[in-house]
Amino acid sequence: MFLKSPPPLILASTSRYRRELLSRLGLAFSSLAPGVDEAPQPGEQPQALVARLARAKAATVASRQPDAWVIGSDQMAVSRDASGTESTLGKPGTEMRCMEQLQGCSGRTIVFLTAVAVMRRHDNALFEFIDSTRVTFRTLDAATIQRYVAKERPLDCAGGFKSEGLGIALCESIDSEDPTALIGLPLIRLSATLRAAGFELP
Repeated sequence: MFLKSPPPLILASTSRYRRELLSRLGLAFSSLAPGVDEAPQPGEQPQALVARLARAKAATVASRQPDAWVIGSDQMAVSRDASGTESTLGKPGTEMRCMEQLQGCSGRTIVFLTAVAVMRRHDNALFEFIDSTRVTFRTLDAATIQRYVAKERPLDCAGGFKSEGLGIALCESIDSEDPTALIGLPLIRLSATLRAAGFELP
C-alpha cells in the first residue's frame, strides 16, 4: 500500500514571523516572495484592502506553482478617531515613525485585521477569512515609547509593536479569538482551512 503524498504547501511571504508561526503546524512548506504592490486603491477600505492583498499574494505565487496550495496573508492596524474616521497603520520602517505610531495608539483601542487566502490554481480552489483583534493600549508617555522602540525595534510590525515580545507591556487588554493572529497568521482558522484542503493535522 502506498501512502499518498500531501500536495506542496507554499507560504507566499518572506516574513520570518509568518514562517515561524506556520512551522508550528509541523507541515513541510516552502516560502516565496509574492512581490505584490501593497498600495491601497482610491477609496479602498481597510478590510477590503487586506483581503485583496492576501488574495493577490496567494494568486501571484499560485500562478507559478499551480499544483501547490498557497497561503497569502496581510495585516493592517486600523485606528478610528472621535469622528469615526478610520486610518491605517502599516509597518513603520523607521524609529521616528514607530514612535509616532505608538504615540497615536496611546490610551486607545486599535483593531488589527489579519486576512488569509489559501488557494490552489490547478482546481481554482480558494478559502478566505479575516481575523479581527482589538488591542487597547495603556497611556504611553514619550520616555516609555522611546525605551520600548530602542529595546525591541519593532520597525517591521504593523502598528509598531510586538505582542509576542516586550510590546505586551504596552497593552491594557487584547481581545482576540486567536492569539497567533496578532503575530501575523491566525493558526486556529488556518489549521481548519488546511484540514479542509486535505492536509493531516491533529
